[in-house]
Amino acid sequence: GNNKRSKKSAKTSDTPHYGNVPFEIPDNWVWCRLEDIANIGTGATPNRLNKEYYNNGIIPWINSSSTNCTYITEASEYITEKAINETNCKIYPIGTLIVAMYGEGKTRGQVSELLIESATNQACAAISLIDTNIKAYIKNYFEGNYFHLRKLAEGGNQPNLSIGKISNYTIPLPPLSEQHRITTEIEKCFSIIDIIECGKADLQTAIKQAKSKILDLAIHGKLVPQDPNDEPAIELLKRINPDFTPCDNGHYPNGWQQTILGELFYHNTGKALNSSNKEGVMRNYLTTSNVYWNKFDFTVIKQMPFKESELDKCTVTKGDLLVCEGGDIGRSAIWNYDYDICIQNHIHRLRPKIDLCVLFYYYALAYLKENNLIGGKGIGLLGLSSNALHKIELPLPPLTEQQRIVQKIEELFSVLDNIQKALEV
Repeated sequence: GNNKRSKKSAKTSDTPHYGNVPFEIPDNWVWCRLEDIANIGTGATPNRLNKEYYNNGIIPWINSSSTNCTYITEASEYITEKAINETNCKIYPIGTLIVAMYGEGKTRGQVSELLIESATNQACAAISLIDTNIKAYIKNYFEGNYFHLRKLAEGGNQPNLSIGKISNYTIPLPPLSEQHRITTEIEKCFSIIDIIECGKADLQTAIKQAKSKILDLAIHGKLVPQDPNDEPAIELLKRINPDFTPCDNGHYPNGWQQTILGELFYHNTGKALNSSNKEGVMRNYLTTSNVYWNKFDFTVIKQMPFKESELDKCTVTKGDLLVCEGGDIGRSAIWNYDYDICIQNHIHRLRPKIDLCVLFYYYALAYLKENNLIGGKGIGLLGLSSNALHKIELPLPPLTEQQRIVQKIEELFSVLDNIQKALEV
């Protein structure tokens, strides 16, 4: 059926319902048993070996898992006229309430309503109310007492409800006009909950898009205004290479330079794990499974021997930018700890050649990753080679602007993260 059962019904009241010792109800309400106000039946599963019960059947037939939806709009299977005549199957009319008497997981105790004429199997109770005007209220009552219905099911390995228990189920019945008011109020509340749930999902998406847009603006020089008094980026490049000759600065603002990652950072990967290699001192090292977007997971830290001569290349120190060569390619984090650690060969260590705002480049990589601009075709299999990393095109803003951009990104992200946290409560 369509109309998936929303999360609400599983969270409805767990208030005890006192069986034959009814709780207090208003004077103009009345206690009754379900059998006083409804005809209650069930169904059967026609013998599977008798093909005449199933072949070319046109009569809808449902089982207890059909109650996963608040309305039943399609059959699980079809059976024949012969099956109806020769077994305990009976066709129930549209509007019949169906309660699952047994079934795996959360099925038992669920209530649904037929929107098609259908027969049922023996795991369903079919409730036909004598006065259909009270149906909406009764259906809500069953939904609200889902947990109590489940507790009513007897023990054993397979707890089940029975027709007897459902027939004897006690129900407090308000006057009809009050039932209508109650139902209307419930529908109003549920529609607000639906709007909120929908809105939450939309808001999550909007937050993701907003972050993406902020990075887009940041990387293209549109997030904060330029300051003509900033030292232009070309001067930074001349510090690395005095003979640097500027090419066109691309689509970037005045004072910015278009460059490649390898011009700004020294980069290399760490040491390959080799079981035959026993020389050196055992040291902790990071693998790609320790590196997440700007955070580290230290749950499992591995060790291997490092020789003195390898330490220079394989040691990470505070301020280095780490980029995954394999796994989730391009995933990056800045090492911000006061102690050093080694790295394995699936991680690139990037160390700025001059004074740079490394966080700006962390965000630049996050932007490139999100827009599938890191690496080329087949990158999933090949990993991000040093050569490919070296050539990644990046802008170089003036240093003070890099810092202003990062400050702005963090300010905006923190507002969005707070909204996100509030949504998760």
